[in-house]
Amino acid sequence: MSFTSTVKEEVTRLDTTRLEDISELSAIFRISANINNNIILSLENNAVARRCFKLIKNIYNITPSITVRNKKLGKGFTYILTINNDPKELLEDLSILDGNKYLSVPKEYIVSDEDSLRAYLRGVFLVSGSVNDPKTSRYHLEFVLDTKEYSEFINKLLNSYNLNSRIIKRERNYTVYIKEAEKISDFLRVIKAFSAVMYFEDIRIYRDHKNMTNRLNNCEQANIDKIFLTASKQVKDIEKLYELDMVDTLDDKLKEVIEYRMKYKESSLSELANIISSETGVEITKSGLNHRFRKIKEILENYLKEKEKSK
Repeated sequence: MSFTSTVKEEVTRLDTTRLEDISELSAIFRISANINNNIILSLENNAVARRCFKLIKNIYNITPSITVRNKKLGKGFTYILTINNDPKELLEDLSILDGNKYLSVPKEYIVSDEDSLRAYLRGVFLVSGSVNDPKTSRYHLEFVLDTKEYSEFINKLLNSYNLNSRIIKRERNYTVYIKEAEKISDFLRVIKAFSAVMYFEDIRIYRDHKNMTNRLNNCEQANIDKIFLTASKQVKDIEKLYELDMVDTLDDKLKEVIEYRMKYKESSLSELANIISSETGVEITKSGLNHRFRKIKEILENYLKEKEKSK
């Protein structure tokens, strides 16, 4: 299974609210629906087809018919969902149709809050997105879209998360793409593909580590590994705290070391202590810095233990 398929399968299993589902379906219908007197959704991923079938049935009490066809050259299947009911009410609810006018971009309510925005981008990825396995030679995530106006709309949504996405014209379509490894990882967090994030980050860290050791081959390898692994573990603990929305509950001293560790991810404790002392004007030793990171780890571990007990 490709990494793209793995990510899509993961996010199709998410538990979501009705408003999130409407935003997700809005994106899917905007990109994949062929609309005449009925609606035909052509989908290339089984998990996405199952997800669409479930959402349509649960939200609109409509049971689409399903047809499975072989793709050309026998490479996989196309899953076709057909809705023969009068489509107007459904399409207006999904902000695909406004009266008798088809909308190139949805109305504001479809992406009016954080959860709805994430859900809409998730829907866009499910039917138009692909992402390279981080084990390949280059990092790349893209969405293939039909019009300039819509691609600019999606680009704007992506860059509301500072993902540095760009648009390029390719033949009859427009491609919105992200090249930076860190930004691709951020996008996977946005759509809540957290298992994929962990896999992606593990490979990215390994690759960055490998590149770093090649550049610093005159340094002692064992010492580099120790510095890298220590910093990597600290970064992972901090990212977990951000994921759990716990950073704001910490005291100012812990917030300070979190800020500097995320800014200087590859620095040793000695280097980081010197940077903090220099930039803040308040001296901190390597030992004192190490104590704060142990405190951060302890807080996270205690929280996770209590959470596990409460299940």
